[in-house]
This record gives sequence, structure tokens and C-alpha cells, in this order.
Amino acid sequence: MADIYEDIRKGERGAVISIAAYLVLSAFKLISGTLFASSALIADGFNNLTDIVASAAVLIGLRISRKPPDADHPYGHFRAETVAALLASFIMATVGIQVIVEAVRSLFEGGKAVPDIRSAAVALVCAAAMLGVYVYNKRLAKRINNAALMAAAKDNFSDALVSIGATVGIVGAQFGLPWIDSAAAVVVGLLIMKTAWDIFRDSTYRLTDGFEEDRLLDLRSTVARTPGVEGIKDLKARVHGNHVLVDVVVEVDAGITVLEGHRISDSIEERMGKLHNIMNVQVHVEPRANNGPRTPN
Repeated sequence: MADIYEDIRKGERGAVISIAAYLVLSAFKLISGTLFASSALIADGFNNLTDIVASAAVLIGLRISRKPPDADHPYGHFRAETVAALLASFIMATVGIQVIVEAVRSLFEGGKAVPDIRSAAVALVCAAAMLGVYVYNKRLAKRINNAALMAAAKDNFSDALVSIGATVGIVGAQFGLPWIDSAAAVVVGLLIMKTAWDIFRDSTYRLTDGFEEDRLLDLRSTVARTPGVEGIKDLKARVHGNHVLVDVVVEVDAGITVLEGHRISDSIEERMGKLHNIMNVQVHVEPRANNGPRTPN
């Protein structure tokens, strides 16, 4: 368990790096977008502001998740990060709507100025910086097997794509089509909304104990292949923060001793940890009547 909390602590480092990057890049984009009259760059800057909220939610959630189990939370506080991400999704959606409204208003305004070409260079530099943050967080998330940090890394990658899209809009405006810049801002707003929806959908799925059927079948197959297991009466799994909790009821030979049944339970727990990195497995052993052939699992 100590390793799990240490991995969470390492994940906090990635969230802090994301927050620092977003603070610098959002300020850079908003100032440059204002100076160079680029709606797309300004919208991209607001996008990064929402990402600060999302990364801060991940950081707060990770820190709360490190709190040990107590009387009110016997399973620990691992779901705190999921709740925080859910709240962040509402904030992101609000900002996304605001960006779209402002971009549409700007689109229909007359006499819109062509953004300075230097704003395109700013967007490209920011895209390269965010790609660097993405690579760092992705590698760290894989090393510590942290789903929340991996989600943050994917958000980093989408932000890099948003900056590239802003560059396209700014360059297009240089060819006598200034509306392309505002159109790009609308696209940025839609991307913010999509990110908010993805976070909302994933968070609610986890909080309502949703679990992928294919993954559940893999867990069931691992238990079924454990020596001594003659049947599986029930198997459930749910996501608890970055961890999976499994409850399984297995059938064993009615003639074995309690010690042998305990060893089978230990073997199931060991295999689940080794093959699926699941450390929380509750195994209930029931005797199997020897009155017929073994049924398939």
C-alpha cells in the first residue's frame, strides 16, 4: 500500500508541471492575442485557463487520495480526484460556452482587423511547449500506472492540437479571409466543450461504478485459470480513484481443508496483482457439490 501512495505523490509532480505550463502559456497567449488582434490566440489562452482548473482539480484530488483510510472512509479517499474532475468539467463547459459566444459575436462584427502574423509564431511555440509537457506526463503516467495523470496528458496533447489549429486560422487570415481567425476561435470553444464532456462522462461512469465488460471478462478468465478454482458464482469490479476493487465468489472442491481454500484465495489475489495490477481483491470461497461435471466459467 505504501507504494500506491508513493506513486500518487509522483503523479502530483506531473499535475504541478501542467499547472505551471498552463499559467505561463495562458498569460503569453492572452497578452500576445490582445497585442496582435488574434481571436483564435485569445480563445486558446482561455482554453489554457480552463486547463489550469482541470489540472488543479487533479492535483487536489491526488493529494486527498493520499489520505489513509479512516472510520468514515474504510476504502480510503481515492475517489476524491474523480469528484474534483467532475466539478472541473462544469467549469470548463461554462468557459467553453463563453468562448463560443464571444467568437460568434466577433465573427459578425464588421471591419475586423487581420491578426498579426507574429501571433501564429506564438501559437506554434506554445504548441511545441505543450507537446513537451504531454510527453513528460505520458511517460510518468505509464511508469506509475496513474489513470488521472494519463488523462491530464491527453488533455495536454489536445491543447497542442488546439494551438496548431489557431495557427492555421491566423495564417488563413493573412490571405484576405479574416473571418477564418474567428472561425478557428469557435472551433477552439467546441474543443473545450468536448473536453469538458469527456471528463464529465468518464467521471460519472466511474462514480456510478461503471466497468468495461471486456475488462471484466479478462479478470474472470484470470480467476478461472487459477489452480483449485472449479467455478465462479459471481465477479464484480469497480473503479475507486486510480484503483480497481474486485469482489469474487469462487467454488472449490468441497473436500479440501480451510487452509487449502485460503491458499487458493491467496493465489487469486497474487495473480490479479501480477497480471492486472489489482491489489484489492475480496475472495469468498464456497464448496462445490461433486454431483456433476464442472460447468464452464
